[in-house]
Amino acid sequence: MSKTTIRTAALALAALTLGAGSAFAQDLTITSWGGAYQKSQDEAYFKPYTAKTKIKITQEEYNGEISKIRAMVESGKTTWDAIDVDAATAQQGCDEGILLQIDYSKFGGKDKFVKGSTFECAVPTIIYSTIYAYDADKIKDGPKTIGDLFDTKKWPGKRALQKTPFGNLEFALMADGVPVDKVYEVLKTKEGVDRAFKKLDTIKKDVVWWEAGAQPPQLLASGEVVMATAWNGRIFGANKTDKRNFKIVWDGQLQDWDLWAIPKGVKSLDATYAFLQFASSPEQQAEQTKYISYGPALAAATPHIAPDILKDLPTAPENAKTALANDPVFWGDNGEELRKRFNTWLAQ
Repeated sequence: MSKTTIRTAALALAALTLGAGSAFAQDLTITSWGGAYQKSQDEAYFKPYTAKTKIKITQEEYNGEISKIRAMVESGKTTWDAIDVDAATAQQGCDEGILLQIDYSKFGGKDKFVKGSTFECAVPTIIYSTIYAYDADKIKDGPKTIGDLFDTKKWPGKRALQKTPFGNLEFALMADGVPVDKVYEVLKTKEGVDRAFKKLDTIKKDVVWWEAGAQPPQLLASGEVVMATAWNGRIFGANKTDKRNFKIVWDGQLQDWDLWAIPKGVKSLDATYAFLQFASSPEQQAEQTKYISYGPALAAATPHIAPDILKDLPTAPENAKTALANDPVFWGDNGEELRKRFNTWLAQ
């Protein structure tokens, strides 16, 4: 064997070795919330991406604690490549500098996503909503508007509301006649906050407060309440799994997002972006709706969703006519003060 042949073979072996090392470096660790939601991500994103690229994805779970992200970044040992975060964490993590700014040019620009869903340091993946629902087996011609939630004369009985000012203040203002696009403008004023609490006063004695997401379907099923605010996925799950006949009232739904974020110090930024681009394709976001009733953050995904699935999503055109998008900046600035007032109001 000539020296030239040996040198060529050595170079080829080195290239293979480097290639293998590069592929290994691209393996990803992705963290989400567990349960049915992460299972839907596994089916729509993780498994198909591994099948397409041969890149291994290690899944981890957390409960949304920003403290875990902060501790990891500050230690200089970032092990998570992409994290599913809620809107509050996306905002706070960006403010603290522990999440990287998103290059939206890699996704075709911000206008590819549902209006209002993009964040500086997180790219939206799903849209869910807080709605209210009733048991159609008990109420035949049920409520239809957000105002009906507060109408105890027409719809007597207990209501279940989440034990938090978030959502309840917005619902109260919409029920009191504030247009959807003016809700946060009004809520930013002392008079607006007073108005929201005054509206809540009208049903306070008829409220059963819930704290865990599993409670609203249980309260409806037992007949303890006639209406309940809930996360839309919980109501859909009760209907699908427990064969309930709960009906969602979409009027005045409060939409919120989950988003993909990249922590500072990520080991392979290019590999992480490649996955996020795959997960932000219309086809894959539409695929996720087969496994959970959350809407896609990409407007272009909607045409790929079967009509029998679309009708149960918060982003369906018919359901989203009067939707209100959560304002995380408002809640970041005012949440602590409003929680104190809410707790004082509860105790009165």
